[in-house]
Amino acid sequence: MHDDRPTWHSRTWLAATVAIAVVLCAVLAIGVDSPVAAWAAVLTAAGISVALAVGAALKARSERRHYEAELEQWAAEKATQHERLRIAGDLHDLVSHGLGLITVRAAAASGATGPHGDAERRAALEDIETTGRETTTELRRMLTVLRSSDGTAQDAPLRPAETIDDLPGIVASAVNAGVRVDLTVAEVGHVSPGVQVAVCATVREALSNVLRHAGRTHASVEVERDGSEVVVTVTDSGPAPGHQPQPGAGHGLSALRQRAEGMGGRLATSRTGEGFRLRASFPDGELR
Repeated sequence: MHDDRPTWHSRTWLAATVAIAVVLCAVLAIGVDSPVAAWAAVLTAAGISVALAVGAALKARSERRHYEAELEQWAAEKATQHERLRIAGDLHDLVSHGLGLITVRAAAASGATGPHGDAERRAALEDIETTGRETTTELRRMLTVLRSSDGTAQDAPLRPAETIDDLPGIVASAVNAGVRVDLTVAEVGHVSPGVQVAVCATVREALSNVLRHAGRTHASVEVERDGSEVVVTVTDSGPAPGHQPQPGAGHGLSALRQRAEGMGGRLATSRTGEGFRLRASFPDGELR
């Protein structure tokens, strides 16, 4: 991978050493006729050498400070780029989840018939409106962050990081869209904030995939601890009758895998009969 980190190349001491050597060689080449002249030559050479050494030290110090300033700027830019990439991933998750809900609810409303058809269509439109407003609000907040010069937004509303306690709300969004979800959260003990955010992101993206690929089907979400790992498993029963899959770009699953691997964990997917299973594990120390 290409690394554009600034490097420090200083030739100050090399130039000073060469200059000192030239002075000494010149003194030796000229020669001296008396002890006084010899001492004078030595003192002159020593003075010139000290002056060159001091000058070299000052210049090297200046170059070092300039290099450290460049390195600090480079590190800040890298941190900003990393944060913007993280926000871009959050944007994808947000838009993918919101549009997935809207699409499925719209499809369900268009096919609603019978005596309860009007009521189901009204409920679907209300869900679409709510999801659209929430998604738009979050998009504005994140775009404000992206437009700022340092990757942060002072006037953008902040939200607390998601925790495992937010899983019922995440599942409820999928249930409102028509997916029948069973949520099981075992005793996991203390879980670090970063792992809790990753668990929530995994469940949200997995249920969004269920909506897109399987529609109004049944799914189970399980969160448990396996030794030093927190494990998330999302399994669906396969496409609902008549559902037309609406595949996305595939970035969501790729982002989840990168997140898991970046945290030292892993993500695996597999077929289970007509259904699909996603299993992600995140290292998080021992149960407390």
